[in-house]
Amino acid sequence: MPVMQAHEVYKVFGRRPERAVERLRAGATREELREEGLTAAVIDASFDVAEGEIFVVMGLSGSGKSTLIRMANGLVLPTAGSFEIAGEDLTRLDARRLRAVRREKVSMVFQHFALLPHRTVGENAAYGLRIKGVNRADRERRAEEALELVGLGGWGGHLPGELSGGMRQRVGLARALAAGTDVMLMDEAFSALDPLIRREMQDQLIELQHRLGKTILFITHDLNEAMRLGNRIAMMRDGRIVQVGTAEEILHDPANDYVAAFVQDVDRTRVLTAASVMEQPVAVVGADSGPRAAHRLMREHQTAALMVVDRDRGLRGIVTEDDVAAALERGETALLPLLKAAVTVGPDVAVADLFAASAGSATALAVIDRDARLLGVIPRVTLLSALGAMSNDDAVGSTGEIPVVAAAPTTEGVR
Repeated sequence: MPVMQAHEVYKVFGRRPERAVERLRAGATREELREEGLTAAVIDASFDVAEGEIFVVMGLSGSGKSTLIRMANGLVLPTAGSFEIAGEDLTRLDARRLRAVRREKVSMVFQHFALLPHRTVGENAAYGLRIKGVNRADRERRAEEALELVGLGGWGGHLPGELSGGMRQRVGLARALAAGTDVMLMDEAFSALDPLIRREMQDQLIELQHRLGKTILFITHDLNEAMRLGNRIAMMRDGRIVQVGTAEEILHDPANDYVAAFVQDVDRTRVLTAASVMEQPVAVVGADSGPRAAHRLMREHQTAALMVVDRDRGLRGIVTEDDVAAALERGETALLPLLKAAVTVGPDVAVADLFAASAGSATALAVIDRDARLLGVIPRVTLLSALGAMSNDDAVGSTGEIPVVAAAPTTEGVR
């Protein structure tokens, strides 16, 4: 079951909103309702958020994204539809249970920090636990652990006014982490920060997500931020969700002209990742194999190098054709002494950051996970082809014509 699920959600502000929902379902427009003093903030929104997912709602001012996140924490209830958190439909809860859900299952990181200026950093980080009734010793311990996670260990005794904007936002993030809730809501959480600090906070959130696997609903008006952070993205316009998908899906297959116009200026090399362009190696060789087996695979697959993996597909290194041939001439039977270090990258590395690594490698880049298991390879020709395809996409979007690109001949070690 999804941790969060919205189903055909409407929110209309004004008199007799239920009748306005009926009119919207019958085809009335947002503008028609506005002329009558009604505001259709969210219209027929449906989505779900899986456990451990960063789900980003992206939209310009007035698109309805802020109302959507307020419904997610029960501050605003839908006019129609259902909104579930951890299996509980917020629209069906009495006031007491709704407060309990908000306290126990949802934590919030605000755009302007929302810290209590007269309380210390540690007290602010522990504030949600205090509201829950956690005893002082436990809440201080959990708050300090959360501050350590966000890089503010030792700052617990300071006041918020002594901190920079980025540090204050880290306190807000620590407060949400300390609460230990099922869901974290982040409402334009990094928008008040300057660009450099904002990117640092994005990096921190990505790292924390790798370590903690939180379920996060993240609201932003910045498309680059949405595509950098989101496992999936919901694009909103005029109260409606017009597309839900991964960054790659939205870039390559926009649902309509509005989305296409929105993404046409995105630097795809900063959004797409190694996982987007990698391919499976044509062959790998086991670490317990010998030079003869490696040589046979190289001849069969016409490749000058092979990735060497163990039984769990853990990457041990790389062997080249010249070293294998020399070992056979010497009568050697072990492959491991021939290993050379492969140039490795993680699956989340942006395409823009792959070129330097590729230029410094005589063979394909190896894409590995956190346990050093081989996920795929990126030959230099594949990287250049991906860059050409991105350039062509940009050109098609702006001119409607596909340019002819001549590629230089390329030889590659690992295919």
